[in-house]
Amino acid sequence: MNRTVLVVIVLAGILAGAAAGFVFTRARDTPPALERATLFETPRPLPAFALVDHAGEAYERERLRGRWTFLFFGFVNCPDVCPTTLATLADARRSVMDLPPGERPDVVLASVDPARDRPEVLARYVGHFDPSFTGITGSAESIEALTRDLGVAVIVGPAAADGSYTVDHSAAIFLIDPEARLTAVFGTPHESAAIARDYRRIVAARPG
Repeated sequence: MNRTVLVVIVLAGILAGAAAGFVFTRARDTPPALERATLFETPRPLPAFALVDHAGEAYERERLRGRWTFLFFGFVNCPDVCPTTLATLADARRSVMDLPPGERPDVVLASVDPARDRPEVLARYVGHFDPSFTGITGSAESIEALTRDLGVAVIVGPAAADGSYTVDHSAAIFLIDPEARLTAVFGTPHESAAIARDYRRIVAARPG
């Protein structure tokens, strides 16, 4: 074969390989198209916090490492939004259980009503939706610090004559990545199939 032709073929192969690599890199770096979730360009590390789970065990930021987690703020006496959202998350979680074990998400309910939501109360409540769910609570100060950092609005209403009260709060669902970083936020309205589809896309697009 003519030496000049051989050189041209080799160079063409190198350029083709470089072009393919560039396209692959660009495709990998392109954020996935999502239906409901808002994906952060740069995941944001969660602040340190000290809470307890529904079994009375310490629950700190390190517990979130090594797994994907849907984090939702609510409370046991919530009449509608909280039970509906937890049921939606249970459905979404069941629909992605075909993923590898390390990509199957946990679901955590963080109480915004720590005065009433003691660990044993949370245990009965979250277990109703899915035995794998975790409920977390703690001091009012610790809860307030976490909600403030994540931008969760919480308004405790005045107590009625019987001592009951309402708690209004944001209904967003936060997705925490295996490095304990806030990666995406799911706004309302929540729909299990859309959450599951977006979750698959986010996990699949995460750099290996």
